[in-house]
Parts: sequence; C-alpha cells; structure tokens
Amino acid sequence: MSFYSYHQNLKEQLQKKLEQVYLGGGKKSIENHKSKGKWTARERIQFLLDNPTESIEIGTLAGDGMYEEYGGCPSGGVVVVIGKVAGVLSVIVANDATVKAGAWFPITGKKNLRAQEIAMENRLPIIYLVDSAGVFLPLQAEIFPDKEHFGRIFRNNAVMSAMGVPQIAAIMGSCVAGGAYLPIMSDEALIVEGTGSVFLAGSYLVKSAIGENIDNETLGGATTHCEISGVTDYKMKNDEEALQKIKSIMAKFGQRPTAGFNRIASSPPKLSPEKFLELYPDSRVKPYNTYDLIDFLIDEGSWDEYKEGYGKTIVTGYARIDGWAVGIVANQRAVVKTKKGEMQFGGVIYSDSADKAARFIMNCNQKRIPLVFLQDVTGFMVGSRSEHGGIIKDGAKMVNAVANSVVPKFTIIVGNSYGAGNYAMCGKAYDPRLIFAWPTAQIAVMGGAQAANTLLQIQVAAQKKAGKELSKEEEQKLLEEIIQKYESTTNPYYAAARLWVDDIILPEQTRKVLSLGIEAANYNPHIPDFKLGVIQT
Repeated sequence: MSFYSYHQNLKEQLQKKLEQVYLGGGKKSIENHKSKGKWTARERIQFLLDNPTESIEIGTLAGDGMYEEYGGCPSGGVVVVIGKVAGVLSVIVANDATVKAGAWFPITGKKNLRAQEIAMENRLPIIYLVDSAGVFLPLQAEIFPDKEHFGRIFRNNAVMSAMGVPQIAAIMGSCVAGGAYLPIMSDEALIVEGTGSVFLAGSYLVKSAIGENIDNETLGGATTHCEISGVTDYKMKNDEEALQKIKSIMAKFGQRPTAGFNRIASSPPKLSPEKFLELYPDSRVKPYNTYDLIDFLIDEGSWDEYKEGYGKTIVTGYARIDGWAVGIVANQRAVVKTKKGEMQFGGVIYSDSADKAARFIMNCNQKRIPLVFLQDVTGFMVGSRSEHGGIIKDGAKMVNAVANSVVPKFTIIVGNSYGAGNYAMCGKAYDPRLIFAWPTAQIAVMGGAQAANTLLQIQVAAQKKAGKELSKEEEQKLLEEIIQKYESTTNPYYAAARLWVDDIILPEQTRKVLSLGIEAANYNPHIPDFKLGVIQT
C-alpha cells in the first residue's frame, strides 16, 4: 500500500465516524424532534453562519465511546462551531435535544466550558441556542459540584459580561432549573413560542413542592416571560425567525480594536495535499523530512529559518499561513547530523534543540507573532551524556518559555506526542488557543512498545515474587494484551472523545483551521508583556 492510499483509508474511517456522529440521538429521535416544529442543532447553526464552509467545529468527537451504558452521548450532546454570523466571527453553542433531550453529561459540561474559554481568550461573541432538559441525573455527582462543573458555566457568563464579550441566547426548547441562568445571564435572550420554556422548576415539581396546578407554557413560556416577567427580550414565532433576529442583532455590532497581527495576501503552499501524503509515512516510527510538512502548510516563499544549523531536531522559523505571519516550532523527524558529525535521532529533543526553541519562542513574543507548534515528538534525549549536559535544565527553559508565552499558540499533533515532549511542544496543559490532531497522531506518556515492555517487566517481577515463573509464550501473550490495552487509550479518537484535543482534522484542513484560529485571536487586542520567571542558564 502506498503512503497516499494509507492516508485515504484513515480519511474514510474518520468520515464514517463523523457521519454517525452527525445523526446525534439517531434518526427516530431526529424525526420526533422535528415533529415539534424544531430544527436540529446543526441545522440551526448552518442557518446562522454566513458561510458554513469557512467555519470549524470544536469537539465533534467529544463523548465518542463514552457513556455506552446510558446509550452514548454523541458530540457530548452539544454542537460548538466557530464561524461568522453577519460578518462577526463568533462561537456558537447549540444543545442537541435529540441526545437525551439535550441533557448535560460530564463531557457536555467540559465542552461548554471549552467553548466559553475560546470566547474569553479571543474576545469572540458567543451565541447560545438553548434546548436542554438540564443535568443528566444519573451522573449528577460528576457534573454538579466541582470547580470545573456545571456552575462554572454561569460564573463564566458573569465574567464574560464584565469583560465586554457579547452573549446572545435563544431559548428554543426546554431550559430548566440551574440551566435557566445561562440564557438569562446573557446580554439578550430570545424565546420561541410554543417550544421554548424557561423556569427554575417545571410544572410537575411545582405541583409536588407547593401543590400548585399549572402547565409549563403558562409557567414559563414565551408570552409569560416576554409580557409578564420581563425575563426574556424577544418573542419569536419559530426557529427561523429567532435565528434571523440573532443575525439582525449581530449585523449592528460596532467595530472593535484588534491585536494587529501581520497579514498580507495569501498564496498557496509549495506542496499539494496529494504530493505531501505521498511523502508522509504510514507509520509513526518511520522518519520523514519535516521541511516537507512545512512546505505543505505555509505560503510558498515565506520561510525564514531561525538557527538553521543549530539544534537540528527542532526546526524553527518565521513563515506565513494563509497570509498570516507565524512562528513555527516543529519536530524534525529525520535523523540529523550535528556540526561535529554526531548523529541525532529524529523526533527527540536534545539540549541544543530545546535551547534554540526557547529563544525562538521569546523572539516571537517580542515581535507579537503567533506561534504554531507541529508536534511529532518522542520526548527528550535520555542517558548519562544528556543528563550530564543538563538536558533537564534546557528542557525546563523551553517549557518555561512555552508556559509564559503571551502571543496566541496553536498546536497540531501530526504524529507522536509523548511524555514531556508533549508539554514542551505546547500540549493541552500549556493553553494553546486551539489544538488539533491528525488521524496519524498518538498521545501518551511514552510509546506503546516502551510502555508495554516496562509494564511487562513489572508484572513478570510481581509473578516471580509470588513464586510463579512465566513461560516465554505466557510472557508474549501478556505483552500483546498490554500493548492492545495501552494503545486503545493513546489513539487520537480516545483523546478527542475526552477533549484532550479540540478535534481530529485531516491534513488538508490544517491551513484553514490555523488561519481561522489566528483570525479569532486577532479579535483580542489585549496582549500582556512577556515575562519569564527564574530559569537556569
């Protein structure tokens, strides 16, 4: 099989997975939802967007393979998209009521918080399309009381309002109990007649609590809240009218200052997707030249390499992606030779590489140039020579620079993402504005073979201590079981399901994602001064 055919197979696997996810709660659930005169979450978003092809979805695969004992939770029961509405780049959050009536699972809360984080970091307006039955009660202990649980949503509503981040909410279905605060803590709230309702307790609970007989529409429907309580601001006849009203409101937004990131006219990259995928290997252990990856992503002719002959297992340089000026930090996967004639393993961070990357990151912060990290890293170099040479010190310097970087950071995991290399190359813990993985990615504390052999040695030693000697066949069987279990938790789908990455994207989507991400970051003009803490030199 050619490299290109291998990548086409991965593409087909992803597309099949997405087709299933887009069905939400399933065809019957969608039919029932539409019988009430309501549009689906994705239909609502598509109608709002100026151009759906120029948007990106966040967390499409959230919840994949999780909560199966409850029937699953496709996309975490909520759809999140970044795109333009009436010319204004926005974050759109739409409950999918075809999935358990839009109930909030733990992953739903995490995904909503991620959407709000994106809005706050980039100062993007956020639009909530509310249609939810509230917390999924069987899992309430995992979503209700902690810091990053359900209540954090409403705290963020208040914080965003104070920050001047516009929030518009449309109540297009149920909005119950604590969830009622989300739309009402937004700047403006719309409600759809007949289908939208908002109250702290529904009619059944009211009857149980105080003995009052009342129907939900009278209790908290559109007429009640637009004409009696004044809780909502606009009464809409149907989904389409509500969404059209949001567009009209958004079209009147005033201009705001930007960060002023450098952009010129875009030009295509040197390598087409077809050409690049013929060069990109079908195994994470096979080497390749990272300059091909760069040529595939950047505008042709825009490359200015930094310290080309030094620290060669990390490639650093200034470039443009869709016209935007960026600083690129990429792991070199080819075996390289130092000036002294020594060979260095591709994908490994050596002391000189870490030192170079740290200084380059400082330079990008000095010049206000967004950073793009292209991860294919197996970790830092180990062994006595590296330890005596201060690899921990140099690695700490790089991690310090990444952690304290104030310009927007974007991370694409194209292959390996192991151990401290994940951290140094701006993994999720280091606040990238967006982080995506290719289908070829793998995220783990170490590679499968190394981890499996380490775990095998531990288990074999434990068996010996218990007085049992394993045969070679038993050891091999145990090793295979360990590898299978370990690798099932390191593939990109496992990561995307838990929102360790914002989504899995195809290589050919990378330029679009990075361009839109930088455009979003440009909406936030507030860039603090760059400072480093104590570092060993």
